[in-house]
Amino acid sequence: MKICTTINEVRAASRAAQQSQKSLGLVPTMGALHEGHLSLVRAAKARCDSVVSTIFVNPTQFGPSEDFAKYPRMFEQDCEALEKEGVDLLFAPSVEEMYPAGATTFVTVEGLSERLCGKSRPGHFRGVTTIVSKLFNIVEPDAAFFGQKDAAQIAIIRRMVRDLNIPVEIVPCPIVREPDGLAMSSRNAYLDLQQRRVALVLHRSLMQVEELFRNGEDVSGKLIDEGKQIFQQEPSVRLDYFEIVDPNTLKPVPQVQKPALVAVAAFLGSTRLIDNVVLI
Repeated sequence: MKICTTINEVRAASRAAQQSQKSLGLVPTMGALHEGHLSLVRAAKARCDSVVSTIFVNPTQFGPSEDFAKYPRMFEQDCEALEKEGVDLLFAPSVEEMYPAGATTFVTVEGLSERLCGKSRPGHFRGVTTIVSKLFNIVEPDAAFFGQKDAAQIAIIRRMVRDLNIPVEIVPCPIVREPDGLAMSSRNAYLDLQQRRVALVLHRSLMQVEELFRNGEDVSGKLIDEGKQIFQQEPSVRLDYFEIVDPNTLKPVPQVQKPALVAVAAFLGSTRLIDNVVLI
């Protein structure tokens, strides 16, 4: 696995692959890799001739009171995992490499970036779309792979790609869960044993909503109320949002008449976790 730390290096490597008529898959990450990330790598390997992964903890998607400084960083361990999975190229730039001094240009998907996580984390999705657009410009992949756990992120990136005519296919990949149902997340490492147990309330609430939907309930307000009732069983958890939205526009839907995204975010102490399920 070749490791590049500069834009010029990774551009040269990716263009060499393209000149060899190799299809290029991109797996962007912030490191602290778990099985969810590695499943994206495997999906990319299955569909593309060459795979580029990135490790970059992006400061512009963190708010001033969020966990940028303490976000887990384990570069050597991550490199070993990526090499074992057969990644061809790792791009691990510095903040200074990705954001030149005096940089003032950002990419914003208006109308979507203010919904779900964007509502409680102002500026978060602006940071995401800015860094992802930079990576697309630098690597020029044929396809990019993202986890369904970040469903709002996928919708926003898809809209950005469409609006800006970026020639890349966005490939969503299924949520990877722990055996007890907790969605895998780098932030799970912040949880103590008690919080780890309590965190299952996110998945339980979604399963309750899914069961009710399968039994014929399609009114979003009633489904949301039932999901929120599950959270009342765990008073130590602070619910951020529980919404049912169109998976493409992220707008709330009053009734589930076509595929709908049930999305939840909650705080366990200072740790914020998200999860979702799609009702079909």
